[in-house]
Amino acid sequence: MAFMEKPPPGKVLLDDTVPLTAGIEASQSLHSHTEYIIRVQRGISMENSWQIVRRYSDFDLLNNSLQISGLCLPLPPKKLIGNMDREFIAERQKGLQNYLNVITTNHILSNCELVKKFLDPNSYSSNYTEIALQQVSMFFRSEPKWEVVEPLKDIGWRIRKKYFLMKSKNQPKERLVLSWADLGPDKYLSDKDFQCVVKLLPSCSAKPKDPFLKKYCNPKKIQGLELHQIKTFGRQILEVLKFLHEKGFPYGHLHSSNVMLDGDTCRLLDLENSLLGLPSFYRSYFSQFRKINTLEGVDVHCFGHLLYEMTYGRPPDSVPVDTFPPAPSVSVVSVLESILSCEACKNGMPTVSQLLLMPLFSDVLLTNSEKPQFKIPTKLKEALKIAKECTEKRLVEEQKLIHQHRRLTRAQSHHGSEEERKKRKILARKKSKRSAFESSEDHLAKYSNSNNSAGSGASSPLTSPSSPTPPSTAGGSTFSPPPPPLLPAAPPPPDVDVPTQLPPHSVNGTSRGALLSSIQNFQKGTLKKAETCDHSAPKIS
Repeated sequence: MAFMEKPPPGKVLLDDTVPLTAGIEASQSLHSHTEYIIRVQRGISMENSWQIVRRYSDFDLLNNSLQISGLCLPLPPKKLIGNMDREFIAERQKGLQNYLNVITTNHILSNCELVKKFLDPNSYSSNYTEIALQQVSMFFRSEPKWEVVEPLKDIGWRIRKKYFLMKSKNQPKERLVLSWADLGPDKYLSDKDFQCVVKLLPSCSAKPKDPFLKKYCNPKKIQGLELHQIKTFGRQILEVLKFLHEKGFPYGHLHSSNVMLDGDTCRLLDLENSLLGLPSFYRSYFSQFRKINTLEGVDVHCFGHLLYEMTYGRPPDSVPVDTFPPAPSVSVVSVLESILSCEACKNGMPTVSQLLLMPLFSDVLLTNSEKPQFKIPTKLKEALKIAKECTEKRLVEEQKLIHQHRRLTRAQSHHGSEEERKKRKILARKKSKRSAFESSEDHLAKYSNSNNSAGSGASSPLTSPSSPTPPSTAGGSTFSPPPPPLLPAAPPPPDVDVPTQLPPHSVNGTSRGALLSSIQNFQKGTLKKAETCDHSAPKIS
């Protein structure tokens, strides 16, 4: 393997494992066809979204290309007559949205190049096989011992990783497989350290056949392994993971298509992926759980996916898994629950060493006495450690953003629920009634205050210098209605004792009612001319 690609400074390496979501926002009818306007978003950031326009024929072409998977996808059927009717377009839009939901939530389909190009043509417009072939051919021009035979089919799931059949001119009958991949967002090793580590990787023999979608999307035979195979293969894989962890070598790429059977022995492939910085196949799963924040934890989580597939013949529909189907042994379910259950994903999973001590694997005897030769220099170990820490740091930062986004989404969903809207309406009505009641009380209080202060000044409408009220012998005072303001009034004699203040009236009492009644019943004709004698107060009958 050779390393020659150097990304330009400032280039942002795209993480192809970040899921894409798509929603049809509107449709527009032209002369002979209808276009659907689709909003596509990468990850959780609303800022990282764009619009694409697709016709039904585009959906049909994509669906035909995905038939190799063997899946029955819910594309709405064609219609030749009446396909421009408004009701039909609305119904077809619902069907196309359902189709988008199915292909974007299927873990294998959502990561394939066909779907990526359909949803994000700007980022996936290149012919990656042709580009890789040009680079490989250019590189081997200076290597006279090797010759490129042909590019292989898409035997892997990675969009930017291609495979080529090679032959040696010294041994023309021998065929080897060359993999060529772009660098990934987690590539932190220097070029020198990378080349040193690659030379340590052992070679392996393989004979790939069918394309990835055909092999893994919907296999013809869905059947789990026998119990002794689950125990043996599981123990072998765990031993390899333990060996890599002890050497400080990051892996993180365990899944069924990276496990090759050599007789009764499991061998792991693509050990160089972590060195190239390529993200894991199951990254969209474990990035949801903040407890899975190390590459060792990533390997355990991926082992849970693989063990589930070994047991039931198919991967889990979703993670975490609520209930597990019947298994060949209770001990298998115990291991799966310790890795893939909701409690395990949220609170933590066992380590590889702890898994090896579980009853499912502890009694397995390994007959292969082959010891791997994998000595890593101390200086290179330090470089691997730093690269591993950087990869884990990016994972933790991504998990933090996803966690914050999930909390915000839950809050918005709760705030916008029908029950919450009803509560807010009830509270608003109560608040409105309370405000109206308080306003009424304030108005009455102001009116009462104006009445209480009316007798203290000459400007009060309830008193007049022309109609003084004589003091009562009992210490109280009586009130007589004042004359109209246009009626001339004589000033009071200087020796008359006129009260300077009226007694206070209650706001809601009987005195206020009497006041209002006397004002309403007042008649100007009942007034008589006032006479003064012996310094007595004028009388009004």
